[in-house]
Amino acid sequence: MVERVTATDAALELIERLKEKHGPIMFHQSGGCCDGSSPMCYPEGDLILGNADILLGEIGGANFYMHKNQFDYWKHTQLIIDVVDGRGGMFSLEGVEGKRFLTRSRAFTHEELTSLR
Repeated sequence: MVERVTATDAALELIERLKEKHGPIMFHQSGGCCDGSSPMCYPEGDLILGNADILLGEIGGANFYMHKNQFDYWKHTQLIIDVVDGRGGMFSLEGVEGKRFLTRSRAFTHEELTSLR
């Protein structure tokens, strides 16, 4: 079964480390502004979700959300959450680790899109 959001092994390792430090966590794909368009990681419940936020799936046991307007642009792609060295969003938990989450993507095949509907 195809998933809308997945994570690399490196991202999953960092997620586990963050959960050990902070307890349950969640992700929200930022739509721009201060931190650009990046996956933001928060302690679960620290970001208040609205009616327009969509649950895309989970990575490493953490729910991953995106605003429905942004989803309209990304709905044809699978999000692949990775981690790289460097400072990420100032509000995202991984910043103090010297790492940042990064969204990579690939277009779904026609068959995959059909199975998602």
